[in-house]
Amino acid sequence: GRFKFYKADICNAGRLEEIFQQEKPKIVVHFAAESHVDRSILSSSEFIQTNIAGTQTLLDACKKHGIKKFIHVSTDEVYGDIEIGKFHETTALSPNSPYSASKAAGDLLVKSYIRTFQFPALIIRPSNNYGPWQYPEKFIPVIIYKALNNEKIPVYGKGMNIREWLYVSDCADAILKITEGGKIGEIYNLGSGNERQNIEIVKTILRILNKPLDLVSYVKDRPGHDFRYSLDFSKLKKELGWKPQVSLEDGLLMTVNWYKDNFIWLEKKVSYLRSYWKKVYKQS
Repeated sequence: GRFKFYKADICNAGRLEEIFQQEKPKIVVHFAAESHVDRSILSSSEFIQTNIAGTQTLLDACKKHGIKKFIHVSTDEVYGDIEIGKFHETTALSPNSPYSASKAAGDLLVKSYIRTFQFPALIIRPSNNYGPWQYPEKFIPVIIYKALNNEKIPVYGKGMNIREWLYVSDCADAILKITEGGKIGEIYNLGSGNERQNIEIVKTILRILNKPLDLVSYVKDRPGHDFRYSLDFSKLKKELGWKPQVSLEDGLLMTVNWYKDNFIWLEKKVSYLRSYWKKVYKQS
């Protein structure tokens, strides 16, 4: 009962004021974001509005009400991509999509409030999350849904792009640890060390579901597609003693089973996505 979650328009200053008056929070964890790269490529305006203007609206509300700690949840994508080596918290920001650019702008806004107003904020940059309840516009739920339905699974390019996968409960545990013990003004990379090529993830899920590899369909690559993300999260391990508990193999198995058990929920969400998929996944 220490945290309350609110679903509200982050750009609605009046609604935020009502919540702050009612709850009088001491700590705010800012999760709100438009977070899908493909949609940001189709249209970036919602991303600018939510991730930049929304962050500013929330920062101002928190400043006005004297919040003791503000946790800004960002993304590893603000660093751009990296062929070899890892991103450190000091790596320069070099975002490559409208989504990651809007998140980088939010990060810089938070940093400016820390410097200008001595605002008590810190920034977390997690790697790709996966697990139960993930909206099926994202990569892993798309694979699971399509495989369960024996539909072609769209894979960008040749599937060689590499992501670092973090199970959602590990991410939540780390955010809680940082909320409790993280230092004001600091940035924390939140990774897993579980790097895989996209095609490897597809093949693993097909194996779990006992589905044939010929369901894979290579589609035209995403514009400006980041090749690889990789986080150095030694700062988080050293300062707060956190490390991931869920292996990628176990996490994928739990995720696949959850979507199988909640297929009605999944089907309902997918009904809104079919026309969107046609715009995004185009044959090479």
